[in-house]
Amino acid sequence: MSKCNDDFFDAKKDWSRVKDALLGSYLPVYFAKVIHTKKPIVYIDCFAGAGKFARGDEDGSPLIALKERRTAIAKSTYSNPKIDMYFIEPVYADVLQKLVSGDVIVRSITIPEGKALAEIKQILMSSPYLTGDIKGQYKEGEILPETYHFTRGEGRDAILEKARQAMEKELLKAYNGRVDNLPLKSADEMLILASIVEKETGLSEERAKVASVFINRLRLGMKLQTDPTVIYAVTKGEMNLNRPIYKRDLAYDSPYNTYVYEGLPPAPICSPGKAALQAVAHPDNTPYLYFVADGQTGGHRFAKTLNEHNANVAHYRGTR
Repeated sequence: MSKCNDDFFDAKKDWSRVKDALLGSYLPVYFAKVIHTKKPIVYIDCFAGAGKFARGDEDGSPLIALKERRTAIAKSTYSNPKIDMYFIEPVYADVLQKLVSGDVIVRSITIPEGKALAEIKQILMSSPYLTGDIKGQYKEGEILPETYHFTRGEGRDAILEKARQAMEKELLKAYNGRVDNLPLKSADEMLILASIVEKETGLSEERAKVASVFINRLRLGMKLQTDPTVIYAVTKGEMNLNRPIYKRDLAYDSPYNTYVYEGLPPAPICSPGKAALQAVAHPDNTPYLYFVADGQTGGHRFAKTLNEHNANVAHYRGTR
């Protein structure tokens, strides 16, 4: 809405007056993208590279924008709209330049590490600033956890596609930079193992050590026996068990259950972050084959033998 000396005017009828106001004859002038029901009125619908006065301005009279005070450029570009709420400020050259450049409010949404695809979709669907249903076909684990920036009205599929491409880039980077002789046949297998590491520990200093346990087990042909794969199997990817793991769950027949089947699951169980990918690409060199929560710090106790592991389990139970 444009205001000059408490007087409203119509953009179509008084275009010369609008130009004069924008060129500095009337100050201060305040405007933003506001839909106002009272007439006469001016409201601005801004587009990439330029803008126009809408509502009663059918001929698309261009917004006059100032590069410098009293120096005007007039453009009309009506493709690629960048429509959002603009900050309401006095019209000086820098404010007008914001409108001409399509400098809208940038919002953000964060996809945390370790979320399953179903959980990620819920996060995006809960945002009131994104639009559209999620129609794209996405696979578990291929969405990179990160903070993504967008403008109001951007589609949810657009965010997921950005995240998918970002994961593709980070996974390739990690796989190409991996240490030699890892028991992983492909980048897909690295992604699967990274998703397990992501779910097993939230401590950055532990990730490479946890990765080393699984790498050692794969080399020896031992079952991975990792609880997050059981939860993924039992919940069918929802990851919200909402109860302790029962003994019967360990025998649940699913290719994702690493207590039942040797080797890696057929696909990731969540979306791992960059740090988990790098932990698998560069695991610590350790003799460990077991770990269990320490019950105190949020970290784990590691063991080389089953006897040591059983002692650590007894310690964990004693702390509960």
